Amino acid sequence: MSRAMTTRLSNPRPPDAAEGCTIELDAAPSLLGLYARGLVARHHGDQLPATDVALRDQAIDVEHLAAYQRVCGFRIRDELPPTYLHVLAFPLAVSIMVDRAFPFPLTGLVHLANVIEQRRPVRVDETVSLHVHAADLRAHESGRQVDLLAAAIVGGETVWRERSTYLKRGKSGSKPPRVPSEAPDGPTVLIRVPGDIGRRYAAVSGDRNPIHLHPLTARAFGFPRAIAHGMWLKARTLAAIEARLPEAFSVDVAFKTPVLLPSTVSLVAVRQDDGWTLDARNAKSGKPHLSGSVTR
Repeated sequence: MSRAMTTRLSNPRPPDAAEGCTIELDAAPSLLGLYARGLVARHHGDQLPATDVALRDQAIDVEHLAAYQRVCGFRIRDELPPTYLHVLAFPLAVSIMVDRAFPFPLTGLVHLANVIEQRRPVRVDETVSLHVHAADLRAHESGRQVDLLAAAIVGGETVWRERSTYLKRGKSGSKPPRVPSEAPDGPTVLIRVPGDIGRRYAAVSGDRNPIHLHPLTARAFGFPRAIAHGMWLKARTLAAIEARLPEAFSVDVAFKTPVLLPSTVSLVAVRQDDGWTLDARNAKSGKPHLSGSVTR
C-alpha cells in the first residue's frame, strides 16, 4: 500500500465493507506511482486482501468537476454526474490491486462491467468519504474475475455505490465466441469520438494507462490504435440522456469491444417502464462497444 497511509481498525465500518482492517489514506494516492508499482509487484496467493481502503471527508474540487463534465459531455452544474465518484474512488481501488496480497498483476486485467447505484444526487458543496474493497473472487469462462466495490458516504449516509468487475485471463482461457446481436430499435445518437479523447480523459481521471494515450503505446499492448476508456464511454452514454435520468437509479453496463480512436459511436437509448436500455456500437461496422440498462 501507499506510504502516505496509516493503518488502524475503524468502527463503525461502512455498509458492504470486507471483514478485516481498514486502511486510512491521508490523501488520494498517485495513479502514476501506483502503476509503476504494478509493473514490478509480485503477486501471490489465492485469496483477496481483507482490507477496506478509506479516504474520508473529501471536498469536491469545483474546477476539476467542471473539467470532467466537459470531457464527458455532461452539463456544467452543481450536482455530480453519477460516474464522477468513480474517478475519486479509482485510485483507492488501484492501491488494492497493486498490493502483493492481491492475486493478479494489474497489467493485463480487463474491465468487464461496471454497476453504479446513485441513491441520491451529491452536491458539489458536500464532503464525501470513500471506501473501497475487493470481493467475490470467482471463475470465469476465460479465466478468473473479481469485483472492486466502492461506496461514497455523506454525513453517515451511503449515497452512492459501485461494482467494477475485472477479468484475469487464465493460461488456458480464451475469448468465448461472440454471439452476434442486433441493435435495439430506437432513436439513434451519433457520438464523434476524437483521437485525443484518451489523453483528455486521462487528464481529468488520472488514469494514464498507455493503451489510451497514443497509437505507439497502444500497439505495445496489442491494439492497432489507442482506445477510449470504458468509463469515459459509460459517462458519455449517460450524458446523452442526462436530462431524463431520475434522482435515484442504478446503471449496469458490460464493456464489449474497445472503441478505437478516432471513431464514431452509434448510441441507442430505448425507454422502458422502469428506465432505459442502452446500446453503443461502432457506427460503421456495428461492433458492440457497450450494452446495459438504467433502472429506477
